[in-house]
Amino acid sequence: MEPVYRGLGRCQCCFWLAVAFDILGLVVLLIGVFVNVFFYDLLIYAGAIVIFLSLVWWVFWYSGNIEVPPAELEDDVGLLKKDKGGLSGISGALRRFSSRVSSGIRNSFRRNGGPSGRPTCARAQRSATGASVTPQAEQVAVSMATVSPQENFPHAAVSSVAACTIQMPRTSTEISPT
Repeated sequence: MEPVYRGLGRCQCCFWLAVAFDILGLVVLLIGVFVNVFFYDLLIYAGAIVIFLSLVWWVFWYSGNIEVPPAELEDDVGLLKKDKGGLSGISGALRRFSSRVSSGIRNSFRRNGGPSGRPTCARAQRSATGASVTPQAEQVAVSMATVSPQENFPHAAVSSVAACTIQMPRTSTEISPT
């Protein structure tokens, strides 16, 4: 048998923390308004911030006390009734079809490298025996050089890493005298 909660509900600690934050914030705010100190603005802002932070505890208390009957939770958490009549066959088939499609898409991303943000090379390296070998992750050294404003070479730097050619245009920064 589940315990019966009265008055404040299940999350009593969140309720009391919210009340404490409200009281503390109000006290600090009122001290900043009515007491003649040179840092009154700090107290006013701090009190308002503490009152604002009490909203977090109020939301926790409120959401912790929401009661949802198990009949409404059935479909949301996957608890399906067995005696739903003619729709159980159709809905079960649709659920299985949806699961297969989504797992197929997910697995195709895993096989193809996925949308990971890293550039992938379309070509594989050939080993000495002629077998195709996919490139392994390796460390790439990048050198940077400063370019003076007098150099105006419109050429591109070319780097070849693991059978991938990456071209990067040279850029320079103009500095105006101040």
